[in-house]
Amino acid sequence: MTDLVIRPLVAGEENLFDSMPDPLPQLRQVAYADGIAGGGYRPETTWVALRAGRVVGRAAWVLPPGAIGAPWLERFDLDAEPEVGAELLRAAHEALGGPGLYYAALPAHWRRRPEVLAVVRAPMAAAQLAGLVERGERLRCSWTGTPLPASSGRYDFRAPVDAAEINTLVARIAEPDVLTGVENALAVGGVDLATDPLAWLGDNFEEWRIAVDAGKPVGLAGTAGDACFPQLAYLGLLDEAARPELLAEAVRVLAAGGAREVIADVDSHRVAVLAELERTGFRQLRSRVVFAPPNSQE
Repeated sequence: MTDLVIRPLVAGEENLFDSMPDPLPQLRQVAYADGIAGGGYRPETTWVALRAGRVVGRAAWVLPPGAIGAPWLERFDLDAEPEVGAELLRAAHEALGGPGLYYAALPAHWRRRPEVLAVVRAPMAAAQLAGLVERGERLRCSWTGTPLPASSGRYDFRAPVDAAEINTLVARIAEPDVLTGVENALAVGGVDLATDPLAWLGDNFEEWRIAVDAGKPVGLAGTAGDACFPQLAYLGLLDEAARPELLAEAVRVLAAGGAREVIADVDSHRVAVLAELERTGFRQLRSRVVFAPPNSQE
């Protein structure tokens, strides 16, 4: 690797990042140029590996303006052996104050797609060679207008009385089913979406819904129709039997407000939750595999 040059970009070199063809054009991602314009990407936190003047590896860390956390690795592409990618990451880690989180974005059902595996094996192996450890996978799903299941009439649905009622229910829910944008909430706002959703989503909760069975709350759905896209931000249950109808009701509320697409994120190991999302009409858009330093709590 004696002909290899590894360095950060400097101002005015932003086009160098895009000189490497996008290996996964089917992914819905923020374009690098748009990230630079918005201030999340910066030349000094973007590193490239060049061989004979050609970009064979690129890594871009992102931190939105005003965020209180540390930058995370959002884009990492490699057209070389994993050792090149590992050297790139190690050099960047040293300059950036140590390794951090890497969210590897992948197309839906990537493990069953040989053409995708051929692209992602090298960067994922490079991340591990650089000392990062795989820590889980989250799936992003999308509802785009599929007819919703009819209600059985067993549950009533109402808006929360106030923020205190939301917080009381959240405190009783040990593991929410759906947490959409949990990584951004933590990195940008320092907020744990699972335990304090209002701190991230705000106090405009008229479109949130509580499922009630025989007068008792059994589930809470937190929606965000005015975020960057309509989303089911939070879904937590005290009775799993309420999952299908509360999920459908939350989507119905967003659709009534004009949403043509609703986004929901779920951990890949939550098989029952994923199955219910699919029965409601959601389809997988992409996967995010989390890599973290060995001592990270992620």
